[in-house]
Amino acid sequence: MPTLIVVLLCPDLVLYALVGNYCFFCKLYSLQQFIPYHFILASQSPRRQQLLREAGLTFDVIVSHADESYPDDLPVAQIAELVARAKAHALRSQIVNDATIIIAADTTVCLGDVQYGKPYDEFDAIYTLRQLSGRRHQVITGVCLLSAWGQHCFSVTTDVVFHSLTPDQIQYYVDTYQPYDKAGAYAIQEWIGLVGIERIEGCYFNVVGLPVSQLLQELARFCASSPLGIPEC
Repeated sequence: MPTLIVVLLCPDLVLYALVGNYCFFCKLYSLQQFIPYHFILASQSPRRQQLLREAGLTFDVIVSHADESYPDDLPVAQIAELVARAKAHALRSQIVNDATIIIAADTTVCLGDVQYGKPYDEFDAIYTLRQLSGRRHQVITGVCLLSAWGQHCFSVTTDVVFHSLTPDQIQYYVDTYQPYDKAGAYAIQEWIGLVGIERIEGCYFNVVGLPVSQLLQELARFCASSPLGIPEC
């Protein structure tokens, strides 16, 4: 009878399963299958770069200077994916062969039908955090994979619930951390995440800026459909 060994590394990361001598993990996600490819991360975000490196992916960084505007009537749930697609296509000239894959992402914060991007200034950051205080909002990260042979876009949503924040807490956070480069005017891995967030429902790393687990799975499927295919385990 085949031996079944299951090791759960982390609910949000990788499920490793070995039945007999067959490695299902390698078919789902393995660094080996990414060896033939040259990945380009279209992001200057240090958080996204760190997450991908910690996941073991090798890549180059080229900042995309795409037009990130979108139609006023576009549903907020679709904004992040549209902007990620624009970022990827802005680097299309970097695709030199079938091995090149561009990874672009954009994260937005939504409260009902209102979208909160990066705050313009201190006033805007304080206003945004006051709106999020004591309420549930959604963090949506859109991702686009672009190559010479295809494109695949997807998005991941995480619900975040804030405790009621005091004016002093909001002012301290904005003054100390200056979250002007962060959608929704906050970073969950900073002080405000420790003291201000009641709970999250969904992927934590999605709130940080990149749904790494889902990305690696989608990337594996994308590579499997390429002319190069994927190496066997």
